[in-house]
Order: sequence, then structure tokens, then C-alpha cells
Amino acid sequence: MSAPTFNALLFGLTGCLVDHGARTLAIAQQHSGLSARPADLAHPSLLPALLASADECAEALPAVPLLLHELHEQAMPCAWLDELPDGVAQRLAAALPAGVHGSHMNGARPWPAPDAIWQALSELKVTSLHGCVLIASDPRLLQAGLNAGVWCIGLATCGPLCGLALGDWQALGNQERESLRAQATLDLYRLGAHSVIDHPGELPACLQDLAVRRHKGEKP
Repeated sequence: MSAPTFNALLFGLTGCLVDHGARTLAIAQQHSGLSARPADLAHPSLLPALLASADECAEALPAVPLLLHELHEQAMPCAWLDELPDGVAQRLAAALPAGVHGSHMNGARPWPAPDAIWQALSELKVTSLHGCVLIASDPRLLQAGLNAGVWCIGLATCGPLCGLALGDWQALGNQERESLRAQATLDLYRLGAHSVIDHPGELPACLQDLAVRRHKGEKP
């Protein structure tokens, strides 16, 4: 992958780097019998189920370790974000290569407020929003990226819009997979994503396309 002309890349953690289908919270809610809004995620009664669910879902998506290695070789500033409690997010992130920076909420308003995006870029010591990209599958996180003024790439098949573990996704018939993929892609474009791909393995080509669009003067 040749070095794209971007200042920093931000990734959603669940449904993007780990936990195909972004199922950590859903599994925890199922096991605990509790529902949770973003503001309730750190509630003590939900935390044990979240930690157990994180252990179950802490698996890097295909192509992610190689992608992160290549970005590291390019010295590309990168970080992941998630609204899950820090301890839960760290258990999930343990499946990633060492040295991948995580940015936590640390008092930021919940998504879709842009605070967490700006905070993560500040921690990466990025001085300008120009050329910063968010890659995520969670519509609320993508909306936060749009509100923050960065390029946003949506992931259709590996996030909550499809909501399936990798094995369950692969077990679907072609027609059912295509139907889910098409609907998720449409939903992400309707949200305002600048580009939509199926999974992180398609990111290098997508970044090259965005680089061409930037060179032509397009802005997020």
C-alpha cells in the first residue's frame, strides 16, 4: 500500500478493527437482561456482562493486523475510538498489534457530538482537520466524524447495520448477504459518508480514491 496523502486515520474499534458485527454490547445486554443508552454503559450492573462479552468478541477482523502494520511502517498517525468503558475497550483492543493508540471519551460528550473526534486528533498531535479520515461502521460515530469536519468512510458488512459475527456472515447465502450489504451501504451513504466499503481490507484502495478526490479540490 503506497502512502496516502492524509494527516491521520481514526478507526472505530468495534465493528471495524475487532468484533465483527459490533456485537459486544448486544451480547452483554442479552446475557444481563439489561438495556443501555450510551450514558449508561459504565453502570456497574452492566459491566460484568460487558467484560465477558469483550472476551468473546476480542478478535481482529480479517486483514486488520496487516493493515495496521503497513500504516505503522508508513508512520501514519492512527487511533481507535469507542464509547464502551475503558476496561472493556482495552480487552477488545488486546486482539490488535501492540502499539495501536486508543483514544477514550475522557469527559467528551457522547456521539454524535464531535468532541471525541477532535480529542483523538489532539492526542495524535494533529494540527489541522484537513486530510483526517474516520473509518467506522457505527452510524453515530460516523455522524460525529461528519460533525467534526473530517472525511468519513463507512463500513457496511462488518458493523452493527448487519450485526453478524464473521462466521454467521460467511454462512449466509449470497443473495441474503448481498441484500444486507446493499441496505447497509445505502444507509451509510444516506447518512453522509464520503465513501462506503464492505470491510477494512478494502481501505487501501478507498484511501487512494479519496486522495485523488482531495487532489481535485474536493473537501469533506
